[in-house]
This record gives sequence, structure tokens and C-alpha cells, in this order.
Amino acid sequence: MKQQHVPVTVKPNRERQHRMTAAVLSVVLQGLGQLYNRQWIKGICFLILEGVGLAYLIPRLNQAVWGVWTLGEQTQRFVKVNGSTVLQQGDHSIFLLLNGIIVLLVFFVFLLLYIFNIRDAYLTGKLREEGKQATGASASLRYLLDKQFPYLFLSIPALGILFFTIMPILFTITLAFTNYSAPDHIPPAKLVDWVGFKTFTDLIQLKSWSHTFFGVLTWTVIWAILATVTTYFGGVLVALLIEQKGIRFKKVWRTIFILPYAIPQIISLLLMRNLFNGQFGPINTYMKAFGLEGLPWLTDPFWAKVTVVIVNMWIGIPVSMVLILGVLTAIPRDLYEAAEVDGASGFQKFRIITLPFIMFATTPVLIMQFAGNFNNFNVIFLLTNGNPLRGDYQYAGSTDLLVTWLYKLTLDNNKFNMASAVGIIIFLIIASFSIWNFRRSKSFKEEDMIQ
Repeated sequence: MKQQHVPVTVKPNRERQHRMTAAVLSVVLQGLGQLYNRQWIKGICFLILEGVGLAYLIPRLNQAVWGVWTLGEQTQRFVKVNGSTVLQQGDHSIFLLLNGIIVLLVFFVFLLLYIFNIRDAYLTGKLREEGKQATGASASLRYLLDKQFPYLFLSIPALGILFFTIMPILFTITLAFTNYSAPDHIPPAKLVDWVGFKTFTDLIQLKSWSHTFFGVLTWTVIWAILATVTTYFGGVLVALLIEQKGIRFKKVWRTIFILPYAIPQIISLLLMRNLFNGQFGPINTYMKAFGLEGLPWLTDPFWAKVTVVIVNMWIGIPVSMVLILGVLTAIPRDLYEAAEVDGASGFQKFRIITLPFIMFATTPVLIMQFAGNFNNFNVIFLLTNGNPLRGDYQYAGSTDLLVTWLYKLTLDNNKFNMASAVGIIIFLIIASFSIWNFRRSKSFKEEDMIQ
């Protein structure tokens, strides 16, 4: 007897539409999906946030996009009104650009909130499809304060970083693609225009600018290497001498060598500036008293560079010394005892035991010191102000670094587009160098200290 197959009719589950309905309602109006899912307080909060966002964006977004796109169309000019001449204000390109970036960032935050609202409504609708009850306001608040508290707490500084760090960076980057510079393109008298990569090509290809750029860049790299190597290994040497057996009054020596770091840099550097003064400075006075000829410490290009390296050693060695002293106390003493049993000399113990431990622990700090010296504004600006001057340089002196040249381009000469391009190049150099070295270091890879 044949078995008859009776078709089974599956009743359509009407509840399967909850997730899509909630998501579509949230797309139409932020918060409607939550209200559909019976999350009344959450839905009302989303509606209020959308109302506030729209109230801010609707009258501003179109103007912001226009301002960023055009950078203004009307310059200020004098017009005659009722027989008298009146100054008619025009568009301020920089204000339009800055305001446009701020409004677009607010729109970006609003868009993220809008996407989160759709996702939340969709997931809550999915829970309803599974027969689970949507969480109420109190349960959602407990979940937010318990499981999601780190995200909630970090969202406040994240917004601060967005508007007080990322926004200025974006503004600086955009300036590099404009012709914002004196004397022809300074608002409000003149408008600023987008010029693409012309600023970068002028900086690299235009002889008057390229000669200065590559000259300052070369000295910046040499300075960063010399300043890092001298302060780091100077600190290693001082720390090793203090920790030698038989050295008495170790605490006194540590205190003496840390004093230059404890004194504010502005005091130390201005004092050094007077000490190395070529005409009436004490150093040249003492040299002449012993029958020696004084040196042009701050007025000759070569000796000015030597001077800033020496002064930087005075300031930077104590920092490295304190760091190395901490590393030396963490090295197991039995390693040295075993090396002595094997007949290792003092240099061999340093090369095989001490130096690998020091390099493993301080490689990230060494990379950061190089980046800091690359942008060491204080030493150059307070000691030499980038001087002595060079006639073949554009607004730069013999000891100027890229960062001090950037300062002069911006505040002294109103070459804002060039300064922005230099700032972008500094960031690219430092970021690429630091990331590449961090990723290659054993500290980053978390390998064993001794292979």
C-alpha cells in the first residue's frame, strides 16, 4: 500500500517583518523604529537628537558645502551709498573653509548616530522575532553603564579629539592646497583659491623654494641624528659611570646630573644664549683671559650648529640618564657573575649583557626622542632663532629646522600655504620613520630580550 504524502502547510510568520519594519521606520525618521519596538524613552531621545541635528544642519549645510567648494566669490570693495563711499564686506575664504569643515564634521557625527539608530532598531526587531521582549529604559541604562561604559566614557574625549585635534589637522592640510599667502591672497581684501598640488610642486621644483627646503631638510635630519645619538649614549655613559662599583655618593651624583632637566628650558636656553655670546659672553671672555681667541659661537653657521648640539646635550643627557638608570637596576646580577666566571672583560659584559637589555627596553623611547628632536622647536628658537641668516634662503637661517622655518613662514611672513605643505611633509617623514622602526623593533614584536 502506497504511503500518501500530505503536504504540510506552513503558516506565514507575521512577526518575521519586525526587523525590516523597524529598520525602515528608523530610516524614515530617527527614533520611529524604537517607538515601533515599544522602546518609548529611547525612541524619544533619538527623535530629540535628530531634531537638534536637523535644526543645526539645515540652515548651515548648504552654505558650508558652498564655502568649502568655492572659498567665496565676492571680495570686499568700496561702494557708493547715498553719495558716500562705504566699505562693503565680501566673503572671507578662510572663515568659509573653517566653518565648512566644522559643519561637515558635525554632519559626520550626525550620520554615525543615524546609522547607529537604524542598527539598534533592526537588532531590537530581530529580538522580537525570536520571541524575546525588547529591553526597557532601565534595563538599557543598566546595560549601557555596565557593559558599554568604556564606549560611553570614551565618546566624550573622542568628540573633543574630533573637533580640537582632527579638525585643526584637516584645516591645515586643506590650506596646503590653496594659494593662501601674502601679499596677493590674504582675506578679506583678496580671495583664496584652490590650486591643487601647486604648492608642493613649487616647494620642490621652484629653485628659490627648493634650495631652502632641501637645505633646511638636510640640516634637520643631521640635527635629529646628532641630537639623538649624543643625548642617548651620553646618558648611557653617565648612568654606567654612576652605577660603577666603588663610586661613592651615588645619590648626590644623580641629583647633580638631573638639575639641568629640573630647570625650565626657557631659563637654561636663554642663559646659554648669553654665555655663548661672541662679543661679551663669559665663555669667550675666559678664553681670551687664557690667551685663546674667542669663537663666533652663534654668528658663524658652522659654530652655531656645533653650539646647539652641545647645549642640547646639556639638556637631554639627564633624561636619558634617568631612563637608563632604571633599566640597569632591572638587569639580573647573576648574568654578570656568570660572565665574570667565564672570564669576560668589562667591555664584553657591556656588549653582550648591558647594551642588549638597554636597547630592548628603550628602543621605543629612542624612536620618540628622534621624532622629538626632529621637531625640537625650543632649542633652536630660543638659542639661535634659526640664525645666522642666509641670503640664499627663503625666510630661513643656517640653523633653522623645518619646524622653526614653518613658524617663520606662518607668523612672520604669512606664507600659510607653504607652511602647511611643510607641516604635511614633516608629518609624513616622522610618521613613516616611527612606524617603520616601531614595527621592526623587538619591543614591538614582544620577542625574548636575548635570542
